[in-house]
Amino acid sequence: MPTTTWNRHHILSLADFTVAEYDTVLQTAASFQEVLSRRTKKVPTLQGQVVANLFFESSTRTRSSFELAAKRLSADTLNFAAATSSMTKGETILDTAKTYLAMGTDIMVVRHREAGVPNAIAAEMDRLGVRVSVLNAGDGQHEHPSQALLDLFTICTLIDPASPRLELLKGKKIAIVGDILHSRVARSNIWSLIASGAEVHLAAPPTLLPKLFAEYILEEAGVRNQDFVISSSPTPVRLHSRQAQSRSATLTASPLPFDYATSTTLSTSHGKPTPQLFLHWQLEPALQNADFVMTLRLQKERMTAHLLPSLREYHQLFGITRTKLQLCKPNVKVLHPGPVNRGVEISSELMDDPEFSLIQSQVTSGVAVRMALLYLIASSKV
Repeated sequence: MPTTTWNRHHILSLADFTVAEYDTVLQTAASFQEVLSRRTKKVPTLQGQVVANLFFESSTRTRSSFELAAKRLSADTLNFAAATSSMTKGETILDTAKTYLAMGTDIMVVRHREAGVPNAIAAEMDRLGVRVSVLNAGDGQHEHPSQALLDLFTICTLIDPASPRLELLKGKKIAIVGDILHSRVARSNIWSLIASGAEVHLAAPPTLLPKLFAEYILEEAGVRNQDFVISSSPTPVRLHSRQAQSRSATLTASPLPFDYATSTTLSTSHGKPTPQLFLHWQLEPALQNADFVMTLRLQKERMTAHLLPSLREYHQLFGITRTKLQLCKPNVKVLHPGPVNRGVEISSELMDDPEFSLIQSQVTSGVAVRMALLYLIASSKV
């Protein structure tokens, strides 16, 4: 186990995670992965504590993974399902959370279709002055921290199984392909990959990857809006820092509308360089020499408009296949957070090919990573 002290009481977002925190999670998860390889896979770390899984939205992997992680740590678990709860009778979300608080819950794992619900519950627990931790298991189109952390762990353990750490991804090219507009997984992965120093390439049709997404990411990373401007002219786009001479900063892009890419060496408000982030409206530039490809599910349940001509056309242009992977490095690996629409985001044969696919490894990694998160936020109360 790492010796670094963990001070984060809630895990709601990765936007402000430090390198030390990422490494602590990775090293702790590696320790629990070793535990899970034993004949006896249980440790008494959270014995006597109660973990409530408050899932207001459907889930298979995340919910089961958190439940198993809590049980492997010897915690007692409570599982909530909105469809069979008193919410159908008019009870509010906060009243539901306070009901579980009254039952002695120590950690609440929260998933909801609306962004901000885990934050609201965490704020209410803090207001009440109770030592209850809240872990965001996915909220709307906001974030999914544990998924990004297990993706990170899956990649880092592939590179160095004995010592997974953030710096292993520095300089690696990682493509994130698919429904980025609606993806909380993509947002959390962007934060973790930016922190690692990786070169992050986002690829999707324009309807699923607005160019202002770059502005959003840069602002969230700490680059102030007044420090850059975006041109939407049909000629090659160049994003200029208004302090370019003093800060040696230039953001460039190839011609619209076929490909839009931004890269930046601007400093954030914390004095740290912002690594490169690229946006593409074509798949090929994102895949060129990529080390890893993360493909995302088309979230049709969140689409309020007709954003794609057809699933068939989407697969032809942005679906990941063995043929398209020939653009990547020879040892490229493919990830997907699940659930997968076979033949849409990724071909069925590629998904089941252990030479390329890390999808099952992601599911396995999820238990160890979520054990680590539960252990760490429980240790913050000691």
